[in-house]
Amino acid sequence: MKAGFVSLGCAKNLVDTEVMLGILQKNGIELTNEPSEADVLIVNTCAFIESAKEESITTVLNMADYKNSGCCRSLIVAGCLGQRYGQQLLDEMPEADAIIGTGAWQRIMEAVDETLKGNRVVISGESEIIYDARMPRIMTTPGYTAYVKIAEGCDNNCAFCAIPMIRGHYRSRKFEDVVEEVKRLASEGVKEINLIAQDTTNYGRDLYGKPRLAELLKELCRIDGIKWIRTLYSYPRFFTDELIDVIASEPKIAKYVDLPLQHAHDAILRRMHRADTRESIEKLLEKIRERIPGVTVRSTFIVGFPGETDAHYQALREFLLKQRFDKVGIFTYSKEEDTPAYSMDGQVSEDVMQERYHELMSIQSKISEETNQALEGKELDILVEGRDEEQQTIAVGRSYREAPEVDGQVYIEGDTDSKPGDIVRVRVTQGFTYDVVGEPVEKKK
Repeated sequence: MKAGFVSLGCAKNLVDTEVMLGILQKNGIELTNEPSEADVLIVNTCAFIESAKEESITTVLNMADYKNSGCCRSLIVAGCLGQRYGQQLLDEMPEADAIIGTGAWQRIMEAVDETLKGNRVVISGESEIIYDARMPRIMTTPGYTAYVKIAEGCDNNCAFCAIPMIRGHYRSRKFEDVVEEVKRLASEGVKEINLIAQDTTNYGRDLYGKPRLAELLKELCRIDGIKWIRTLYSYPRFFTDELIDVIASEPKIAKYVDLPLQHAHDAILRRMHRADTRESIEKLLEKIRERIPGVTVRSTFIVGFPGETDAHYQALREFLLKQRFDKVGIFTYSKEEDTPAYSMDGQVSEDVMQERYHELMSIQSKISEETNQALEGKELDILVEGRDEEQQTIAVGRSYREAPEVDGQVYIEGDTDSKPGDIVRVRVTQGFTYDVVGEPVEKKK
């Protein structure tokens, strides 16, 4: 029997996919990348915002075509969409044979068995289980890089966000278990570790009574074979002085801070149920930039949140111009049912949201281009990921400044022999809006 998987959404969802793949393989099911060959097709969905839900539904319907044109006998909808809508989804989508939520990924074989018997089932509900280092996991990322989820769920309860409803309350993995997994990954040739959670800076508070991300990073830096460690999704509230010092002092830690701030006006931050203020954010950014030389700061912002007036928006615009972030993601507000913001007054029209979105993207594009041009003449270590499709003499990779999948790339001209996973010293020759071009100085082992 063969199973095929489509994983949508964030890297946290991808880890769930990899663990489910491991469970399937452990139970004797062959995995295939060809949907037409799969007896069982599983779509691990995202339901964070409306566009993600639409993509998930479209993908499920596309996979349903293989019931006619391929071998598919079972189509399973897993992940956030299944957790959020459960029985409703099964009732309204006859193409799906089973719904399995985020709290029930460990029961993927049950879903497979039931559907192959001809039963349509919903397997959802809350689960306290977090994957651990001993669970089977099939990596889908290139062999030199891996995501490691250090916690599940979220307790921040931002007014716009459905994640606490979908993923449950915040639950950290045990310190020793994370270390064990990273040691295993290092033994398998992984060079880059990307630590993820809905809120990485909150890691450990539920288990140990205090945040332990800084301690965890120091311990992971001791593991032979690991070259880069990157932390993503860092909530500003618990971005401590200790964490700043560890990032600054440990050579293996990428000088890259991913700090989703969402807005910069106190009135909107309060309506969002964020614990930050404009003043606290500015003080934190100043501290990070002063104490971590060469740091790259990435953030995300929402325009069009209910109640956002032109004055609130102009404050956000001015904040972006002043702070000059290295990387920024801009999102229009998505009205999500069952969240506090859903019924708030002052809903902003789609036209206004789009206007604000495009203006901020234009501002940030210019900042990004100027930031990358300022790199010209400087040398960076580049993790090679492949070759340019059109010109094989150009290698493509990332520096510490680029997280996988979400940021730009570095194009290395005249590099004819580097292979994926190599680390090459590169001198930047040109900076563009999202990508930079360079030439090799030396190859590192």
